[in-house]
Amino acid sequence: MSPQPGTEQPDVLCDAGLLSPVRAGTPVEAAVCDRAWLQAMLDAEAALVRTQAALGTVPKPAADSISAAARAERLDLRTLALASRETANPVVGLVQAFTREVAADDPSAAEYVHRGSTSQDILDTGAMLVCARAVRIIRADLSRAAAALQELAARHRDTPMAGRTLALQAVPTTFGLKAAGWRQLLLDADVRLDRVADGGLPVSLGGAAGTLAGYLEYARIDGPAGEFDEAGYVRRLVSGFAAGTGLAVPALPWHSLRTPIADLAAALAFTAAALGKLAVDVQTLSRTEIAEVSEPSAAGRGASSAMPHKRNPVLATLIRSAALQVPCLATGLTQCLLAEDERSAGGWHAEWQLLREVLRLTGGAAHTAVELAEGLAVHPQRMRANLDLTAGQIVSERLSAALAPRLGKAAAKELLSEASAEAARSGLPLSEVMLRLPGAAGLFTATELNGLCDPARYTGAAGALVEQTLSEPDDASG
Repeated sequence: MSPQPGTEQPDVLCDAGLLSPVRAGTPVEAAVCDRAWLQAMLDAEAALVRTQAALGTVPKPAADSISAAARAERLDLRTLALASRETANPVVGLVQAFTREVAADDPSAAEYVHRGSTSQDILDTGAMLVCARAVRIIRADLSRAAAALQELAARHRDTPMAGRTLALQAVPTTFGLKAAGWRQLLLDADVRLDRVADGGLPVSLGGAAGTLAGYLEYARIDGPAGEFDEAGYVRRLVSGFAAGTGLAVPALPWHSLRTPIADLAAALAFTAAALGKLAVDVQTLSRTEIAEVSEPSAAGRGASSAMPHKRNPVLATLIRSAALQVPCLATGLTQCLLAEDERSAGGWHAEWQLLREVLRLTGGAAHTAVELAEGLAVHPQRMRANLDLTAGQIVSERLSAALAPRLGKAAAKELLSEASAEAARSGLPLSEVMLRLPGAAGLFTATELNGLCDPARYTGAAGALVEQTLSEPDDASG
């Protein structure tokens, strides 16, 4: 018999990643799971009460007892989730359950749980802790992937390949320059995440309506007798809370000023898209008819359920799937800037799942990119074969430039157009066609034409550009 709705076991209900394989089993998945969010909110409660104790408004033994009890394994996630339907957020039920746990250890400490606080302070601070932990994981993977791409760029500095524009061969480039471009995007993403992580992930401390009135009132009641400095207490409370969590001090309470969420969403969207650029290029270059790179192999990876001969580029596919989703989800987070009044009824609530999803999708993509970049196989011989597909036409730009001083720009372009068309019809090398055309008679020797038509000798400043970007500090972009 099937269980009744709402009574299923947690392992049946949990989001195991079946429909999101890009993040299944990756480090970021554990960092943003329900238990991680619960622990982060408990960490916020513990840091808050320790700060209040340091300011003399909560007894230190009570703060110690509360901190000791702030362990997610002591609470039942499913019960808290069901209770949250009655209050539209998980913190109310959390505070009740947590207070009971504290009371079981130290009855006198229970009244100091969540002292003067409000749900949004705890959830938003917990969210920022989750984000900070996830961003560290993402940045570590970006660094590893960028290091692997740097090694590829250096090794293939002068490996010629066809540059492609609008899906067709254009002029030659080098694989080193392509790999350097992928690396640069990851460095750009890391710069953006660093800007957010360094000062852009603040604690939330505003009380019921952003005035901190509850904190101040309890401080008057619980603190030492005498004149009370409201402004000074608020400054010390917020800065102490920030220090205790490792988060930043906000300019103002931000219950309905959602800049931290919007900034992080933008940085994660850029990061996912940067990883997606790597993925789509690898997919293209892995095509059977191109075959210039291939993903690292592993037992069973890329197998088709119907076609035994296929080995699909699954790493790039996973990354691309995330890169297509994250910008859409990030837009939803940006829309939550339209938060009415001092606390939003729905806008705030809409952020939570979107925020977790952009973190774990981007984190999953970054982790997958490490394996892709570190194991990517490059096939220079195939690159050379593809360069030769047009029998020299890929360097027609170079020939046109060489002919212009002798024939004039317009006449040179017309002659090259005629020669390219003939080469395409006949299948002969462009250099041989040029030698036969009356309009090109005597302009070049066979040796000169062969040199001008060698794609490997027309890669422009690719090598110098690779050296230039690899010699710059990793944080020089952006």
